[in-house]
Amino acid sequence: MSTRTIVIAAGGTGGHFFPAEALADALAERGHHLVLMTDERAGKRTEGVFATCPQYVLRGAGVAGRGPIRALKAGTTLLASAWQARSILRTIQPDAVVGFGGYPSVPPLLGARLLGRKHPALIIHEGNAVLGKANAVLSRFADVIATSYPSVAKLPMGAHTAFTGMPVRPAIAALAGEGFVPPGETLNLLVWGGSLGATVFAQVVPAALGKLPDAIRARLHVTQQARKADLDEVRKAYADLGIQARVEPFLNDVPALLQSAHLVIGRAGGSSVAELTTAGRPSILVPLPIAASDEQTENARAITTAGAGWMIRQPDFTPAALASRLGDLFTAPEELARAAAAAASLARPDAATRLADVVEECLHLSPSPAYPTPPSQTEFSA
Repeated sequence: MSTRTIVIAAGGTGGHFFPAEALADALAERGHHLVLMTDERAGKRTEGVFATCPQYVLRGAGVAGRGPIRALKAGTTLLASAWQARSILRTIQPDAVVGFGGYPSVPPLLGARLLGRKHPALIIHEGNAVLGKANAVLSRFADVIATSYPSVAKLPMGAHTAFTGMPVRPAIAALAGEGFVPPGETLNLLVWGGSLGATVFAQVVPAALGKLPDAIRARLHVTQQARKADLDEVRKAYADLGIQARVEPFLNDVPALLQSAHLVIGRAGGSSVAELTTAGRPSILVPLPIAASDEQTENARAITTAGAGWMIRQPDFTPAALASRLGDLFTAPEELARAAAAAASLARPDAATRLADVVEECLHLSPSPAYPTPPSQTEFSA
């Protein structure tokens, strides 16, 4: 196997970084040299596969959702970072650059393109069911777009695509195929809200659980991620209700929590959905209403269409509505089991391996795999 130098461009939240780390693990196992280009929010990594790799932290800021002046400043910063990335890339001479969406991926891939004819292979991974704004820009000169869903909205016509699925952490991938055990005496409810939690879950979930019959509340064990500002209020609410609960600002044992969960309530980010399907767990999804391309709604729709969960839009996510849904589900364990099986049917636990194959195919290091092709797109073949 020929060893190559591959730049991974990812940063910001765990939703972008976790799949990048999963790909890096797969590529490192194949002997490739890795370089991380990330942003100030993620910072330099001191653990995991990137800890021993060269790392470059680039400045940047998102453009979407900002006023004209702030958007102009953010755009100027991204362009300056792209020239910085170009200088770094010219020095290290990578064979490929892989971006995972969001603004942190723009400077490395744009910088690679600015190298001219000798630019490295460019691969972008789209984690949602709608092409993100950063990836929409980068897709114009990417060699291939790897997708997490069989069908992705807003892909450019004629784009070279490969349906790989969303890479998940090895500890999550290990949950695939374990099966779902319906609730017995205990009902394990997991509530997460993205990388930093979400205040709406702190406000709605305890209030909804308070409306459930005493017999159900006595069986509940809740693990909930909450913002630091909401911790005391949420903990007190559960204590007053007599519900066993663990409330933390960050959940560092997600694989174990997913393994024991009977139901998950959370956002519908691409990584979260991939982890739910890999573990085969039913969910109630509340899409982030301010997502730039409303991609979380499309992600949640894919789950509901498959019968793997239920979507409640945030304006409709009230204590009464949630209590009604939970009351129905907690008294019908067969519904939870059915949704769990549907979720598991969507799993792609080998996504990191498949994406690594795509990267190597771009470098002519492996035979062309038979990847399913999203409708109306061109199948990738190096």
